[in-house]
Amino acid sequence: MAVVMLQGTGSDVGKSVLVAGLCRLFANRGRKVLPFKPQNMSNNAAVTEEGGEIGRAQALQALACRVPPSTDMNPVLIKPQSDTGAQIVVHGRVIGQWGAGDYQERKGVLLDAVMASYSRLRERADLVIVEGAGSPAEINLRRGDIANMGFARAAGVPVVLVGDIDRGGIIASIVGTKAVIDPDDAAMIKGFLINKFRGDPRLFDDGYAEIARRTGWPGLGVVPWIAAARQLPAEDAVVLDTTAAHDGGVTIAVPLLSRIANFDDFDPLIQEPAVRLVFVPPGQPIPAEAALIILPGTKATIADLAFLRAQGWDIDIAAHVRRGGHLLGICGGYQMLGAHISDADGIEGPAQRVAGLGHLPIETRLTGDKRLTATKGTSIADNACFSGYEIHVGRTTVSPGTAPLLRLTNGTTDGAVSANGRIAGCYIHGLFDDPAQRAAWLKRIGVASDGVAQSVRVDAALDALALALEAHVDIERLQAIAGIDA
Repeated sequence: MAVVMLQGTGSDVGKSVLVAGLCRLFANRGRKVLPFKPQNMSNNAAVTEEGGEIGRAQALQALACRVPPSTDMNPVLIKPQSDTGAQIVVHGRVIGQWGAGDYQERKGVLLDAVMASYSRLRERADLVIVEGAGSPAEINLRRGDIANMGFARAAGVPVVLVGDIDRGGIIASIVGTKAVIDPDDAAMIKGFLINKFRGDPRLFDDGYAEIARRTGWPGLGVVPWIAAARQLPAEDAVVLDTTAAHDGGVTIAVPLLSRIANFDDFDPLIQEPAVRLVFVPPGQPIPAEAALIILPGTKATIADLAFLRAQGWDIDIAAHVRRGGHLLGICGGYQMLGAHISDADGIEGPAQRVAGLGHLPIETRLTGDKRLTATKGTSIADNACFSGYEIHVGRTTVSPGTAPLLRLTNGTTDGAVSANGRIAGCYIHGLFDDPAQRAAWLKRIGVASDGVAQSVRVDAALDALALALEAHVDIERLQAIAGIDA
């Protein structure tokens, strides 16, 4: 079994995308390849077939491999709920809420879970491509590390270091990594990759050679800025643009909540030519011209409801509703639209009951059991199909006489719709991926959809990414590092 690990000089250097591209590249070559990330920190999660959750990036990488996602692909998932605390998910299930200090002291005990998952993946694949987290140069976090060199050393996995030239300082970031990490850690690094280069790569020949000279590591290539990568789901909310993709004629606004989760729900809308999707940053009003406001999912519903009110967005939403605008809440955003949210058991923090925005006749009680399930169905009003998933804590009670939004294939219903049909909410993520469902929503605000399934876009982007890596990465050297026979 062959294996290679991509670590980065920092966060958001493109490790997730490169791993996805390499997974598709080797899958296209007929390899049985699987992705692995020992530890991930993200509120953008996906549901696996066995009913667990993993980081969205690993679900994308599984898709690139043309295999179903499994919890072994991301055994430890950290989902931040505040600036100092997070929900800890191991093998797809929540094991508790840890403070930042707790995690640093206890993360070493998770190595057994990481190694167990890695061992199971090795048995299923002839190539595993591993993704690190953050950077091995964060030497203050090295003790008990399971995400980067702690795992690489424990598992004996060779490393390729990735640097992002677009952010600047690429020579210092790669050479500096060699300078600060432990020599035994540095010995695990067998080469480097330059990512996100714009322009003529020959202009960087001298810099490329200098990195190799100063580190003793061979270069594996200079990867250009690949446009197809923008078609892929992002893992970290820091990459969200305030105005995305098209400057279409109709505006859809999404407030950027402080703990926004599963924001790839909006990727299909970003690609619609007739839509101007706006992610509204804190401190800015929701555009008055928005035809539709969507309240997204969140990892901390009550805290983000307070955050929403602090921005004055509750006032903007109320004015939008008075003007006859459309309003949709997804998951945590759906919970916010109701009369009250109760957290009697202290699931998200201190036990409390707070007033919701009051736009739907529903009430929510947060509960300790998390619902994790893939689901399919149709919208009741127009019979448009959807295929998505639920990932939430809390149970919502809908007042008698209120129409549900969706009918699931198991015969149950989900969501609620106001009497005038302009306000709605549901728990289903991935609602807009299906072209029929997306077209139905756009029709309500007077827009025609392009009719392209999101799965088709993503699959084409993965193939384009793989082709680009074939052209710009020394795949033969990478195979030799991974231990793949020529």
